Amino acid sequence: MMPKAGMSLIKLRLAMLSTLAVITGLATLILVLILSWLEVPFGIYTILGIVVAFHILQWLIAPYIINAIYRVRPLEAHEYPWLHEAVSKISAVSGLDVKPRLMLAEIDLPNAFAYGSPITGNFVAVTKGLLSTLPREEVEAVVGHELGHVKHKDVMFMMVISIIPALIYYLGHILYYSGWLGSMSRDQRGGGGALLVLIGAGLMVLSFIFNLFVFYFSRLREYYADSHAAISVQNGAKNLQRGLARIMNVSGKIRKEKVASYTQMKALFIADPEVTVRGYTDIDALVERIKSEKPSILMELFSTHPHPAKRLRHLDTYIT
Repeated sequence: MMPKAGMSLIKLRLAMLSTLAVITGLATLILVLILSWLEVPFGIYTILGIVVAFHILQWLIAPYIINAIYRVRPLEAHEYPWLHEAVSKISAVSGLDVKPRLMLAEIDLPNAFAYGSPITGNFVAVTKGLLSTLPREEVEAVVGHELGHVKHKDVMFMMVISIIPALIYYLGHILYYSGWLGSMSRDQRGGGGALLVLIGAGLMVLSFIFNLFVFYFSRLREYYADSHAAISVQNGAKNLQRGLARIMNVSGKIRKEKVASYTQMKALFIADPEVTVRGYTDIDALVERIKSEKPSILMELFSTHPHPAKRLRHLDTYIT
């Protein structure tokens, strides 16, 4: 690995670890302080436990929901044998003990995603649109990205971290309405109810801020998976740049109404299907055009994916 790429990977890992530490540390401190101050009745713990249980259940059954929404089926060994061979090869290079099952999503949108749970195991899905529009080498780079998500256990990480804003929100929701209704087991005279309302509203706002940290963490995981494709697939960085540009270009030619029907779980996808580009028949010219764009900080703040220009420039660090 080139020194520049190695340093980029170290910085990325440090950024992820520090973000995870900030989110979990602050959230734990806030929850402990609030629950201790309230001398929480059993009922609130029960509700918070239900929130955690719901997220875990959602994680466990999510693959079945994803399969239904995106019309996903197993890609049999006789179908696209070169792709099965690529998944086996990249899985071995990645050090995966168990190769994820290769799936096909019967949708025209060019994209790919990794998903799974302890019940179902791990899957890597490519769409019909991806296989019909990208050349093999770019498909392999895309698959390398998705196998990076599997290796890094991103589905589990994102499930765990996404619980935190939900917990804070529901705690705030409980306190807000408890303050209004005077249902807490403490004397509400002297402005106690109003204080609970303010604390509850503050926690709900805080949950929104924590969601921004979750989005940031998600963007870091995308960079990390891009890096994995760059180092685990031959000419992976260049081919992934071309693949991402081609995905955005082809997605821009699909009717907006049809694209909108595929966005229920767009955070899964390698590229946000609503972020598109037009023009340019020369794919390398398109890559350079995207890299020259100036990202909107505000737009990226609310996105689970990095701005395309920043992603492609990040991949430049892996190109000799």
